[in-house]
Parts: sequence; C-alpha cells; structure tokens
Amino acid sequence: MEIPAGGMREEGGGISLMDHKKENVSDNCCTTRHKERSEEEIKSLVNRLSRIEGQVRGIRRMVEEGVYCPEILTQSAAVSAAMNGFNRQLLSAHIHSCVVEDIREGREETIDELCALLQKLMK
Repeated sequence: MEIPAGGMREEGGGISLMDHKKENVSDNCCTTRHKERSEEEIKSLVNRLSRIEGQVRGIRRMVEEGVYCPEILTQSAAVSAAMNGFNRQLLSAHIHSCVVEDIREGREETIDELCALLQKLMK
C-alpha cells in the first residue's frame, strides 16, 4: 500500500489516521521522512484539530447565515490562535524528539531544516 501525503487515507467514506507503527516505511522508496508518535500524542493532536475543524464549520455557518462581520472575524481570530497552539505543541514535540535524535546521530543538517521551518512559521 502506498502511503499518501500527510499520512492519512480514506476509509469507508471518511478520513482516518493510519497506524504508523504498522506501516513498513522502509519499503517506501520516497525520501519523505516519517515520525512514529505515541497514541497519547496522536490523540492530543487529533483532538485539537477536531476542535479547530468544528470552529471552522461554525464560521462557515455564520457566513451562510449573514452574521455581522466583526463577529465572524472574532471567531476567525480564535481559529488562528488555536492553529498557533497546535503548531506550538507539534513544534515542541519535534524539537524534543526528532531534532535531538538527529543531532545526537550527527545529522547537523537538521539545524538548517529547523531554521527554515521556523522562518515559514513566522511569516
């Protein structure tokens, strides 16, 4: 089975997380790196994304119902703040696991990768 971008695949009309531990990533010839996450980390990240998804659906309803612009903008700002929180959580986990491991194994190019990532996040 080919691993789709983002580590997600459609199942039964919906999207679900793949069990990364069961996928044999070494058989995949692409150069994309993969990360094994604990069940706890996956649950925490997915819960955050689910809440954000609900907020976005709420904003869509507000637009469809003709809600006054400042109220929609306030909710939009809340979604942006929630995404920033998600990014902070994921970045922290990345630094504490992937970056530390790569540096310990002598892969100093990870520092350049981290700097490029931080530049993207700070736009």
